[in-house]
Amino acid sequence: MDSEAPLCLPRLPLTRLPAKPLPQGTIDTHFHVFRSDAPLNTPRSYTPDIATIADWIAFADQLGIGRGILVQPSVYGLDNAVLMEALAAFPDRLRGIVVIDPETSLEEIARLDRLGVRGVRINTRNKGGLPLGAAETLAAKIRDFGWSLQLQISPEQIGDLSGRLPRLGVRFVVDHLGFIPLAEGGWREYLPALQRLADDPGGYIKITAPYRLARNPGYGGFAEVVRALAASHPEKLLWGSDWPHTELWSDMPDDADLIDGMQEAVNDPSHTRKIFVENAETLFFGR
Repeated sequence: MDSEAPLCLPRLPLTRLPAKPLPQGTIDTHFHVFRSDAPLNTPRSYTPDIATIADWIAFADQLGIGRGILVQPSVYGLDNAVLMEALAAFPDRLRGIVVIDPETSLEEIARLDRLGVRGVRINTRNKGGLPLGAAETLAAKIRDFGWSLQLQISPEQIGDLSGRLPRLGVRFVVDHLGFIPLAEGGWREYLPALQRLADDPGGYIKITAPYRLARNPGYGGFAEVVRALAASHPEKLLWGSDWPHTELWSDMPDDADLIDGMQEAVNDPSHTRKIFVENAETLFFGR
């Protein structure tokens, strides 16, 4: 085991359903799966607690989640085997976001596309992730396939992206609200830049993982950010569970609590179906 890659906490069992059911056809746009015998990347930022595709299917069925977007975790580097096995097992229910070498051939991208892949992940926050410098090369490769770039970035990178990403000619998705800080109203500094990204026809934002943005109970500020974005760009927001909540070593969240908090934050029936179903359908399941 990588001595600098601590073992994540296990996810909590789902002991209750959310107070309000998820909309019919809900799409989980961000989750990971792990297989016990799959080789892990070294170096890496964490060692995962095992959570298989069968575990996610059971979780999704309990909650009424219809489909999902499986995202390649950094701990597998460029080895997408676990993700591809899941897509092969559930081709109608899943689409995938892979991590590939920027020099990957168009023939290989076409093969992945036929198997249900719909995007490439850039991850500047974890060991094993692709750097932001790969964006231009990747965009040129994936443009004709209609794939998107999925970006796990730090908040200080958001401003730069609003000038850089729209020129690439591909759709792009910012994970976890760009990790903007919620404490003491820190989000106010970054909200306009997030909105500028969403102004682009291809720009989307995942309103996911509040526990990555704040440590305080209730994740103060998260609801305010979600409401502001839903008011300005309801057609550009995506919900995801971030299951099984990797890279946590304390305060593992309860999934029903997270969904309750998200539905309360959206707080507008006209936006709910867009955020939980329709936007993801447009972005990932058009074919």
